[in-house]
Amino acid sequence: MYLEVKESHDRRLKVAGRIIKLRINGRLYEDVVPEAMLLVDYLRERRGLTGTKMGCDGGECGACTVLVDGAARLSCLTLAAKVDGAEIETIEGQAQGGRLTPLQRAFHEELGTQCGFCTPGMILAAEALLRVDPTPDEAAIRTALSGNLCRCTGYVKIIRAVQRAAAEMAGERA
Repeated sequence: MYLEVKESHDRRLKVAGRIIKLRINGRLYEDVVPEAMLLVDYLRERRGLTGTKMGCDGGECGACTVLVDGAARLSCLTLAAKVDGAEIETIEGQAQGGRLTPLQRAFHEELGTQCGFCTPGMILAAEALLRVDPTPDEAAIRTALSGNLCRCTGYVKIIRAVQRAAAEMAGERA
């Protein structure tokens, strides 16, 4: 399948594209995307989910982290066509019914957000960790967040936020 893409005001190109079906934050979508379209661009440009940030354009900062079938993935290194059939979660899909999740609340209450640019990626990386290890120690948290850079903090408040959320969630399970 080929898509007609406007390159400039007077020129059109035909590029290879494919139909993808995926679920984003619980909603099913079907779109034709260029083969080379990055997931971060699809989410931001096609779906208007701008919480997913493009920080470094090379997989080094983690600002573009989303969950693909529950696992943290860098959307700046992932082709949209490669997630056909997947369940994608972005920061916009975390709060339920307008209520912050325990992890989002902990980031707010522990002042782990600072400027906020890295926060969506940090929260999603931490969410992926807490799903597989609901009671992580500090070393596990540091490892899970090691692909996410924050230029504003020393990570102390971010780690404390993840620990607080884990403790709160453990209390809810008990």
